[in-house]
This record gives sequence, C-alpha cells and structure tokens, in this order.
Amino acid sequence: MKRIKYLYFSSMLFMGAISISACTDMLTEKPENTYEKDGYFIREENAEMAVIGTYEGLTEDYNLWGSDDIYYSTRVQNDNAKDAIFSYIMTPANQIVNTAWKAKYKTLNRANYTIEGIQGMDGYRNNEILQSYVAEAMFIRAMVSFDLVRMWGDVPYATEYSKSYEATYKPRTDRELIYDRIISDLTFAKQHLAWGTASSSPERATQGAARALLMRVLLQRTGYSLQMDGTLKRPDNDKRQEYFKAIIEEWKAFQEEGKFHGFYEDDANSYEALFKSFSGEILNNKESLFEIAFQYPNRKGSLGSIIGVQVAQAIVSGNEKNNVMGRASVQYRCLPEWGNFYEATDQRREVMVATHVWNWDKEKHTHVKKDISGYAFVGKWRREWMPLGYDELNATDVNFCYIRYAEVVLSAAEAYNELGETAKAWELINRVRDRAKATKLNAGNYNELMKAPQVLNLDFIDDSNEAGKIRTVLYWERAFELACEGVRKYDLIRWGILKEALQLIGSQTSVNTDRNTPFPAGNNFQSGKHELFPIPEDEMQVNHTLNGKNNPGY
Repeated sequence: MKRIKYLYFSSMLFMGAISISACTDMLTEKPENTYEKDGYFIREENAEMAVIGTYEGLTEDYNLWGSDDIYYSTRVQNDNAKDAIFSYIMTPANQIVNTAWKAKYKTLNRANYTIEGIQGMDGYRNNEILQSYVAEAMFIRAMVSFDLVRMWGDVPYATEYSKSYEATYKPRTDRELIYDRIISDLTFAKQHLAWGTASSSPERATQGAARALLMRVLLQRTGYSLQMDGTLKRPDNDKRQEYFKAIIEEWKAFQEEGKFHGFYEDDANSYEALFKSFSGEILNNKESLFEIAFQYPNRKGSLGSIIGVQVAQAIVSGNEKNNVMGRASVQYRCLPEWGNFYEATDQRREVMVATHVWNWDKEKHTHVKKDISGYAFVGKWRREWMPLGYDELNATDVNFCYIRYAEVVLSAAEAYNELGETAKAWELINRVRDRAKATKLNAGNYNELMKAPQVLNLDFIDDSNEAGKIRTVLYWERAFELACEGVRKYDLIRWGILKEALQLIGSQTSVNTDRNTPFPAGNNFQSGKHELFPIPEDEMQVNHTLNGKNNPGY
C-alpha cells in the first residue's frame, strides 16, 4: 500500500507558513513557491494536494507525551523541554510546549485554509469527491482542536483562515464551544467519508476513523477538566448521559456498517502481530483506524528509537549498515511493576513490557540480546521488528497509530456501564481480553484479578457496586491495552484521578529509592494546575487579548 508523501505539496502553499497565533514574524513576507487560494482551488487534484499538505502538520509533535503512571523519562532535570513535562516541572518557557502550541495552530490554520478553498470551488455542493476532501480536512481540524482543549483548556480559536497580522490575535474561546465545533466537524466527516476496506490506507481518514475519534471526544467531554478558576468540573448527569448515548450510537454504526473493522488477525498472537506490523511499516486498516505517517527524510519518527527497546550502535562501515539494526538511544522506560500487573497468560505483557536490550558484540560483529532486571522498556515499537538497515541512526519510519479498534470497543464498554447496562460492558471488555488470551472477567472473579496482589488496590475508586467494579476494571484494562499510545494521561484526567494514580505507582515502584527518584511525577504533580499545560510564554507576550492571564497555577 502506498505511503503518503506529505512534503511534496506543503511547501508550496502560503498557508503552510502561517499560524493563527505566536507566529507573527511569518506574516510579514510571502514565501517563494506559494499559491493564492483563489487561483489555486480550481481542480480536484489541487484540492487533494491541499488536503495532503494538511496531514503533514500532524507529524510535528506526536512524541507520546506520557506524564502518566506507566512510563517515565530517565532524566529528571528541568531541561525546559520533554523531561520537565514528564516530571511536572514545566513552566510557560518550556520549548516543547511552545513548539506544540505553534504546530497545532499552524495545522488548524492549514485545515481552515483548505476547507474554505475547497468549499469555494465551482460545483462543490454537488461534488462528492470535493466533499470527501473537506471531510478529511475537518477530521484533521477536529484532531488538533481536540488536542488544544484537552491540553490547554479554553484557548484562542477560529475556524476561518487567518491571513492578516491583526487576525492572528484571538481571545480565549470557551472549550464547550470548541467541543461543539469538533463534534460538528466529525459529524460532517463521518457523513462524507467511506468506511475502511482492505484496500484503504490508515494514513487517510475514513468514516471509521471519524466515528472512533468522535467516541474519544465524547468520552473526554463526559469527564473532568480543569477550569479557569482552578477547579476540576465535569458536566451534569443529564449531559453526561447524553454523551454516553451518543457514544453507543457510534458503536452501533461500527456493528451495523463498519463490519470490516475488528482486531488484527493472526492465529498465534494478533496483539504482537499488530505491533510488529507497525514496526514493519505494514499498512492495515482493519484495526488501525488512523495513523500519523512518518517517513524519512522529511518526517522522521521516534517510535522504536527514542521510545522502544534499547539498541547499541553497531560499529560498521559503508553498506554494512544495511545488515544491522539502527541505534535506539531510548529516553523513556516502562515502570517495571506493570509486568506484574498483567496476568501471566496475557499476551499483551510481553509486547508492552520489554526486559531486554541489544548490545553490540565486537567479536561476533553483530547485535546480541541480553536480558535485564530492575527496569524495563516500552516494547510496543522495536528495532528488532523493523527490516534490517537504517537511513539515520536515531530516526525511524514507523507510523504512530493514533486510534484503533480496541479503543472503540473499550469506550463503548464504558458508555454502557455508565448507562446501567453492566452485562453489555462485561461482554465488550472480554472481547478485548479474549484477543489477548487473558481470563474473562466477571463480578465473580473480580477480587482475584482486580485486587492486590495481582494489581494495586485503588482506594480512590468506589467498587462497592457492579458499576464501580467495572470502572476499576477499565482503569486497568484501558492501560493494559492502550499503554503509551497517547490515551492514558487523558483517561486519568477525565476520571479526576491523575494525581492519585501518579502517587500510587510512585509510592510502589522499585525505581524510586531513598537516593534516586527517576519517577517524581507523583511528588511534583499539583491538582488544579498540571491537568493543563501552560500557555507558552511567547504567546502570553504577543497576544494582548489574553490579558496576561495564563492557565491556573502558571
């Protein structure tokens, strides 16, 4: 299946150089090789090129920011970048936060540009192809808009292309209004995109991707979020029930119309085979509903290198590099206790928690596998699962699977549980566990599998009734299935228990000792502050409409 080639178009568009805010220097002159909107959107192929250019913006900052209770950075100093984020010591001057802010607004503006341009084309209202291109751009706009509200809360926002200096400065928009726009965009997308098939690519949005993202958005909206007054609030019960019912409607659509989608198929171990396929750059739209595409040299990825299993640099020369693995100078590790939380029969454990490294043996002139103890790596992406050879020592072409079918199943299970249909919730949870060869769960074996010593006891979740037991199960099951895929932190935030989860694992993990605390997140986390990122210092200085007020605690 052909990989998307992003950059052949993105550099040609004026919109590629403009961000809604914090990029005022880019607005003072027009770059070379640009096209004005009125003169560009005249043919279908131009419209598609514009959409492809919009996808390119998604690769800017998806580095799996963890800051959760599963994995951590081995460096705890305030580097003013990623390590500070993991340790919850970031400030408005953090450069990674600043880069992410700019990247998301740049992509938002690209999407706005593309949507406006295609909708203004002759015959748009009767052209299903053009409408599908708008649907893709709206999917992308929904993605980055969702990131903005869950990362920063109420933010400056616009759905019109910003083409002037004055238009870049926006006041905050209430996040609920942004959520309404996200849902509107995804509703349009699901109505104008086709379902995935065996021949479709997960690198392009499909109806399944739009519906799955809508389920994620609705689930996040049911939960807690940090307000500007410093309090954690969630919608009233009637609203929450409305959102849960909407999630079920999306699930029913998968069952009735999107039957192609399901779990990756492999008789021996489909979970391992799925992640081997990611590292092997195999595109399969069955379980992988949407992937953010990385491809060397323009969009270099970090899956399998910065996060993955450690691999020493091979001492080779010339064409020999085509016969060895690239280096993996891993910056992030998995808290080793997670290897004990999985059942022994659960096939996800060996995929997620990797307890080996690859050293270079000078005498044998090859990499040699060595088992380790006392620490672990995130094993979902690995050099050993990639084809031999590398283009660059520290970069890979491995895509980031942004959303997949297993999450859809677990989200539906949570919605059914909150609507009182506990039997259906158990059924769906066990579909996911069946694939992993884990024991089927029910109220009868709950204490055996969801209490110490198998896992940690969760004093912060009331499990005195069946719905509470299922909430506890989902606490663990969504982690077992989706660990390090960009979901966990936001689950804990919407459940209102991020601090509690960080402190619990921080008090139990063997990596923290009296002399060394590489996982300080629980100690440093401040409720009413760290549920959101700070608005970057650069933005605070140039955007006068923010009135100098950052997010709570910053």
